[in-house]
Amino acid sequence: MIDINSIFNIKNQEEFEALALQIFNFQFENNNVYRSFCDLLYRHPSDVKTIKDIPYLPIQFFKSHQILSSKDSIKVTFSSSGTTGSITSKHHVTDLDIYKQSFIKGFYNFYGNIEDYVVLALLPSYLEREGSSLVYMVNDMISRSKHKERGFYLNNLTELKNTLIKLNSEGKKVLLIGVSFALLDLIETYKFQLRNTIIMETGGMKGRRKELIREELHKQLKEGFGVDKIHSEYGMTELLSQAYSKGNGVFNTPKWMKVLIRDTEDALTMNFCGKAGGINIIDLANINSCSFIATQDLGRVYENNSFEIIGRFDNSDIRGCNLMVL
Repeated sequence: MIDINSIFNIKNQEEFEALALQIFNFQFENNNVYRSFCDLLYRHPSDVKTIKDIPYLPIQFFKSHQILSSKDSIKVTFSSSGTTGSITSKHHVTDLDIYKQSFIKGFYNFYGNIEDYVVLALLPSYLEREGSSLVYMVNDMISRSKHKERGFYLNNLTELKNTLIKLNSEGKKVLLIGVSFALLDLIETYKFQLRNTIIMETGGMKGRRKELIREELHKQLKEGFGVDKIHSEYGMTELLSQAYSKGNGVFNTPKWMKVLIRDTEDALTMNFCGKAGGINIIDLANINSCSFIATQDLGRVYENNSFEIIGRFDNSDIRGCNLMVL
């Protein structure tokens, strides 16, 4: 049995790789869909010596199969956003405490204690449907915030404007997390000069606006909010961990999460640092589902294990919560 605490107490790359191989063996034995996928590739535990040998389950499987490595009852099912009538991904979660530990500890690693922030959320599109893992995370973060101004502001842009100005004048630490189109709506109506506020975009125009490349989006947001940097969150319905960027679109992961780049012509071959390719993600917190996922995103990984998103594979589905289509 794998100790969950060991996931969040990884100290170095050696511990990460050892635990990743242990979790691979566990999921191979307990996840029928993942085992069938490995069998099709003729890739068994005896063949897997490093994390680069591990098969990465295509993310599309979350649309067509129940991806579980646990026999415990399902506590919640998160679903991806999509156009009307489209098939959405389903992530069945059997242990919500693992998800909570992952996003709270992950945020702490990059920003400190969430209790120190006034957490404001501008996520109208996600609140219009059930099953959003992003809303679950932000709602929990709001509940941990110790300030009365915390909360979801939906489309109450005037109230949000007044709150931001008040908190800025009081010198309080603020986290404003929002979907791209809603943040643009706010700065088209009001202009700010914020000193202690982190503006964090979660990507996605949701069909409300024309998609913008990251540089243009961040330029507009920096000018509108009067800040030097725009932060970003990279997460997916199918994951239980998030990566964060403190500016310039370069993301870093917590120690229990890692991004690798696969060759665009050969999905079983991993690329070297700096070379573009498909993004594979190891998320050890996803122990009860699948920790090894091949996404439809394109990106690069750098020597310090940071990474950037540069686009998506052609004909891949438009996704709502994690990035912009380039």
